[in-house]
Amino acid sequence: MAPDAPAPPEVPERVATRERILEAACDLIAAEGIDDVRIARVANRARVSTALVHHYFSTREDLLEQALLHSFQLAADERFGDDREDDESATAGLARAIRTSLPEAGESEREWVLWVELWLRAVRDPNLQPVAAVLYARYRSWLAGVIQAGVDSGEFSAVDSGDVADHAMALLDGLGLRALLRDPSMDLTRARRTVARRLAIELGVDQEALVE
Repeated sequence: MAPDAPAPPEVPERVATRERILEAACDLIAAEGIDDVRIARVANRARVSTALVHHYFSTREDLLEQALLHSFQLAADERFGDDREDDESATAGLARAIRTSLPEAGESEREWVLWVELWLRAVRDPNLQPVAAVLYARYRSWLAGVIQAGVDSGEFSAVDSGDVADHAMALLDGLGLRALLRDPSMDLTRARRTVARRLAIELGVDQEALVE
């Protein structure tokens, strides 16, 4: 009989509490917008006292900025991690990347709403602009890696993977925002197919292969 697997390390209570507060703030930001979020409401949603929120975050602005960064870090760890299946082709990987980069209903849509909030704050706050740049750099590196894998395997045409990643990001951001805003002429299906069509031309693959 195989020995029992070791138990996962316990998360310190203070870390779990801090993350619960950040998640509560993210939920409220996504639902109501950043300007309407108050510490008392975050505390109530997280089931903690306002004093405890202030223990972890000195000001409301600090809490809101840390909440946005918390959300993006979690999303980046999940999306940009090396979770490609051993038998997954680069084409299938790019199709998955296109789908997961658009605001599908649920967690992905919440991430998009929070990303828009960060855009708005970073435009006005130079201190947040380097943070946004780091997040974009990680996003670009991930997409370029997926594309380069296809170039290396011969699935894609010989292209500059960084340039194509820039084109993909522009398409995903622009069309994804229209889908998020419920533009009747650009729903998620059309956004996904439009991105797939443009990238298929650059990469020399069948458009349908990039529609997951």
